[in-house]
Amino acid sequence: MTAQYQVHGDIAVITLDNPPVNGLGLATRQAVTDGLAKANADAAVKAIVITGAGKAFSGGADIKEFGTPKALAEPNLLSVILAVENSAKPVVAAVHSVCMGGGLELSLGAHYRIAAPGTSVALPEVKLGLIPGAGGTQRLPRVLGVEAALNLIVSGEPVKSELLAQLPGQKLFDRMAKSPESLAEEALAFAREVAGKHADGSALPLVRNLPCKHPLGDAYFQFARNMVRGMAKNFPAPAKCVDAVEAATKKKFDDGMLFEREIFINLMWTPECRALRHLFVAERAASKIADVPEDTPKREIKSVAVIGAGTMGGGISMNFLNAGIPVKMLEMKQEALDRGIATIRKNYEAQVKKGKLKQDKYEQRMALLTTTLSYDEIRDADLVIEAVFEEMGVKQKVFEQLDKTMKPGAILASNTSTLDLDKIASFTRRPQDVVGLHFFSPANVMKLLEVVRGKATAKDVLATVMALAKKIRKTAVVSGVTDGFIGNRMIEQYSRQAGFLLDEGATPQQVDRAIEKFGFAMGPFRMGDLAGNDIGWAIRKRRAVEQPELKYSATADKLCELGRFGQKTGAGWYDYQAGKRDAIPSKLVTDMIEQHRKEQGITPRKISDEEIVQRLVYSLVNEAAHILEEGIAQRASDIDMVYLTGYGFPMWRGGPMHYADQVGLFNVAEAMKRFQKNPRDDAKFWEPAPLIRKLVAEGKTFN
Repeated sequence: MTAQYQVHGDIAVITLDNPPVNGLGLATRQAVTDGLAKANADAAVKAIVITGAGKAFSGGADIKEFGTPKALAEPNLLSVILAVENSAKPVVAAVHSVCMGGGLELSLGAHYRIAAPGTSVALPEVKLGLIPGAGGTQRLPRVLGVEAALNLIVSGEPVKSELLAQLPGQKLFDRMAKSPESLAEEALAFAREVAGKHADGSALPLVRNLPCKHPLGDAYFQFARNMVRGMAKNFPAPAKCVDAVEAATKKKFDDGMLFEREIFINLMWTPECRALRHLFVAERAASKIADVPEDTPKREIKSVAVIGAGTMGGGISMNFLNAGIPVKMLEMKQEALDRGIATIRKNYEAQVKKGKLKQDKYEQRMALLTTTLSYDEIRDADLVIEAVFEEMGVKQKVFEQLDKTMKPGAILASNTSTLDLDKIASFTRRPQDVVGLHFFSPANVMKLLEVVRGKATAKDVLATVMALAKKIRKTAVVSGVTDGFIGNRMIEQYSRQAGFLLDEGATPQQVDRAIEKFGFAMGPFRMGDLAGNDIGWAIRKRRAVEQPELKYSATADKLCELGRFGQKTGAGWYDYQAGKRDAIPSKLVTDMIEQHRKEQGITPRKISDEEIVQRLVYSLVNEAAHILEEGIAQRASDIDMVYLTGYGFPMWRGGPMHYADQVGLFNVAEAMKRFQKNPRDDAKFWEPAPLIRKLVAEGKTFN
């Protein structure tokens, strides 16, 4: 059973029991309505309490039922809430820990509510591209007030119960329990109290009967719409939340409910909603490794050492300091350590200045940071992460030293972004302890963490670093060993296409503008200037030795030969003014590209934005298909997570693989075949990957 029924004297208690968050799946919904019927049929029962087992009242819909017939099967959540409202005996919702989505909507159907302090209350449906669909937009404004309710609904963010309880005129909670531990006892007492109050047969209070108005009416909702559109222009759901809450103030309750439901169902079929639901499921799937069970023992990580105090080393250190884990930073020279600490201090002080970090928290974090110039002083760290120069010889010296120094059982991690992790592991006598932890820059901000699994990496090491990633609030995605892993291996093909587009007639600003209009945070040329064009130059030099058959446009090399490495040198594909990051089109670069075309005998042609987007995005898709075939990535949705959290792929498009599924893999493959005929492009690369051809033949998708 996913809900328990017990009678405590004259009070029936229905306890949702569907771990981990008491999702309101079909079996749970049936159990609740069965419990209500049973309690109403028992003359000895005077009132009913609905609560949740474990660490939640209810987190809402059961994600295992997403997209299945069970999600809509009767009793659906609307029917359950109606059954609660129609109970002849008072129903008290005793909420605690987590009360979100459908869980909050269920509680709003109860006649009374008592909350434990510390309860996280939210209607997060907007984060899935939806609005609340079981009365949330109609009932919450009646108990919280229109403005507070709309803020909660549009943001989707959780708010603590004690803060909501302090709002003037709120009717969300009739009582606040003294503590989470006393909630059960206080809920029973409260249920007996309201049973006595209605023993004379007086009507039970219903949220639906409460008034709902805003004193400024139309003016307020127009203001709200303008604010929402400015903040969420690519997502339709937030503006629809405003429409639904406005309906609560203007329509009869039942008409408002119908209006809410109509919006909910229409949003379900939007591309943005499909993308966000895909992201929701993909994020949870990424944390699972097929052959590493969830109960795999984990190593204890009480302290971390970081080799290198540069930009990456400092950013990596901040993640652990933020999570309360002591860090010791190692460098070869004291001035390098001093610079590193100064940068960390500057980052934290900027947060304090903006009010995002309290002074005492800043001081606590800095107190966890120590430094050293000696490997001997990091020997007892449970995890060591090297963040040194991206060159195999440098990595070799570090890992040979770590092998000699670190205690047995310590995890040895590399932050390499492209190099062979198995080769790095071979520099030690403990390859089972070696793992890749590829943080993305700036490491203290970017959510993505590529966890690189070597051929010898132990399962308990993987389980440990995946759990640690959650603790430091990273989205961890597992990659096998390949040049560039998942993200950088794909971005190389994207960058190659950007170069070919320049050869054929496009300008850097046209390419960037087209892909940014598609939704990328930054186009390939602005991205190159930000990251440093010399990084790509070093990779191309290595490719020229290892893969001389690989074609590239020569424009990027010519740019680097001019010393135009990007923002750090004040000039790259664009010109930059001191102290500013505005990308200014460069006549020198335009002349260089035109001269290169003349030297190559290329007559430039007009290139459409559609072609630019297709060549850039489909290059990611084709390379990703090869990565899946080779088993480098576990699942297509993992690749989407890499691009959504690490490379600025537009969230509302769901990642490259989801986007390709939505376009249709047949259409994607046909476009690739067209690109094969382009004499300036790489015909071999544009051969659709075998996996794509197989999925097209079987009428299947990546996800």
